Amino acid sequence: MGFHRKDIMSTLGFDGKVAVITGAGGGLGRQHALLLASRGAFLVINDLGGSVDGSGADATAAQKVVDEIVAAGGEAVANHDSVSTPQGGEAIIQTAIDAYGRVDIVINNAGILRDKTFHNMTPDFVDAVIDVHLRGAFNVTRPAWILMREQKYGRIISTSSAAGIFGNFGQANYGAAKMGLVGFTRVLAQEGAKHNIKANAIAPLALTRMTEALLGPLGEKLEPGLISPIVAWLSHEDCDVSGEVYSVGGGRVARIFIGETPGYFKRDLTLEDVRDNWEQIRNTEGYEIPNGVPDETKLFWNVLKDA
Repeated sequence: MGFHRKDIMSTLGFDGKVAVITGAGGGLGRQHALLLASRGAFLVINDLGGSVDGSGADATAAQKVVDEIVAAGGEAVANHDSVSTPQGGEAIIQTAIDAYGRVDIVINNAGILRDKTFHNMTPDFVDAVIDVHLRGAFNVTRPAWILMREQKYGRIISTSSAAGIFGNFGQANYGAAKMGLVGFTRVLAQEGAKHNIKANAIAPLALTRMTEALLGPLGEKLEPGLISPIVAWLSHEDCDVSGEVYSVGGGRVARIFIGETPGYFKRDLTLEDVRDNWEQIRNTEGYEIPNGVPDETKLFWNVLKDA
């Protein structure tokens, strides 16, 4: 099916916007690319073409998606560099500059899995996962960020996971990297505010080659294409939120937030006070959602100012 301009004009469009999507040779990244291209965006399709565990490479993965987009009337170029090094990140963004002269959207989607229970987890299981997920986001986003600051516009979407936010057995490496991306996103949101750069994250649940062995019958209802609408919305100039995380899968979209309980206060707090008031400390009624360290510090100020 081709991309029809009249459809683009009647709905949210991305005409002239340049999007870089990592790990876009299949799965979620491919779906993100197809949706944005269908709405007029120019795409850089990055994919090393490695296996699920990050080994190997295949340059045809990215090119197939480019060919698919071009055949449908869209604009796209391929890039095969690895996100795991600063040089790779620079090269990925340079591909966008060479082809289109700017970068408006970065979607950090590249990922690998090396699952192992923690007591069996050796450094090779940790380093590679951190390099692709967390360092990869740094490596690709930073050169794009410099450009976005200059042009006073940018959208960054990073792919977190419930495995990091809520925890998942056998994924200490992956979970740590994915929760790291939440912190990354929160800071970028604050630093980007005065430059019209928005940064958000998603925690997707979808049937891909990385999850097909885990989801069972539920996988049939978790089509990858159902993740892309929230990614596209967070990529759009009309979306004004920043620093937020959204759970998405199977047609459901929900906001995930980090809150803080009212807690317990005593000026000369003791160990026994903590023990005796543990239920109050943990009680979630009346929670606050701090929007950064200054907001969270105010929670302390409110109880300390008259103490």
